[in-house]
Amino acid sequence: MSDAADAQPQAGPVFFDRRELDQILRVYGRMVAQGEWRDYAMIGHKDVAEFAVFRRSGDAPVYRIEKRPALRLKQGEWAVIGEGGMVLKRGRELPQVLRVFDSRKFTVVE
Repeated sequence: MSDAADAQPQAGPVFFDRRELDQILRVYGRMVAQGEWRDYAMIGHKDVAEFAVFRRSGDAPVYRIEKRPALRLKQGEWAVIGEGGMVLKRGRELPQVLRVFDSRKFTVVE
């Protein structure tokens, strides 16, 4: 086999491992208990895994937690993205990125 074949990315979708999902679901559970979030969706794409949270079912996601392994050595593979597509926090470590939810006071706007 050639070195070029070894450099190919892993086939199949990117997804969260058990430890990562546990950390994300802890934050999700806390926010549900506070009445801020009501639903979620997880999607594994070819180059990104996404955990989207919603205030109400059928709405656009309020936040997206993304894992992009291709950015691991650059900006960091983790990002929290807000409603308008703005990156609120990016980094190499998931717990550090999830802290963005600790520092914000969330209020539901009707």
